[in-house]
Amino acid sequence: MRVVLAEDLFLLRDGLVRMLQAFGFEIAAAVESGPELARALAESEPDVAVVDVRLPPTHTDEGLQCALAARKARPGLPVLVLSQHVERLYARELLADGTGGVGYLLKDRVFDAEQFIDAVRRVAAGGTAMDPQVIQQLLSRRAVDDRPLAGLTPRELEVLELMAQGRSNAGIAAQLVVTERAIAKHTSNIFAKLGLEVSDDDNRRVLAVLAYLDRDR
Repeated sequence: MRVVLAEDLFLLRDGLVRMLQAFGFEIAAAVESGPELARALAESEPDVAVVDVRLPPTHTDEGLQCALAARKARPGLPVLVLSQHVERLYARELLADGTGGVGYLLKDRVFDAEQFIDAVRRVAAGGTAMDPQVIQQLLSRRAVDDRPLAGLTPRELEVLELMAQGRSNAGIAAQLVVTERAIAKHTSNIFAKLGLEVSDDDNRRVLAVLAYLDRDR
């Protein structure tokens, strides 16, 4: 599996390269700036991109901008954002475009190699890997004024956040210590209240929910 990695800190970039290689990934490119990332994504045709948000030359949002541009040129390109910051506007755009695997992890909340590698593999396979704090920020920003979202019960909001992390009904049931049948009922209610069709595809339902939440932004 070919990976393009973008991280401006040398020690972290080198450590990620070594970790990925140790788990059998091929590093197609490991770059430190926005222009280098744009070239690597265009030329290398990776299976997945692991991208920091803030890269030189401006250290603002080059990583996400490059990822969004690459996904427009190649719809469905799997992208895992690994960052210290949540850039709400571009994160919503990345998550809501409805194609391919996506992930957003906060660096200081990745606790071990297996957690990170699992996230890379999940995104590369077309799934999602979302830090709960990222989802909380994306959802809470709309919660005050968004009527359909305000119509959800506290439990349904809990289920929605776990859905957005990419968890299956079984995974949500285990997390909340309830039956899978109960989660299926909550899921059905959520989609009905949000005007979305129920789907068994975890990735598609997550992207549909995020797209709905962002559609009036």
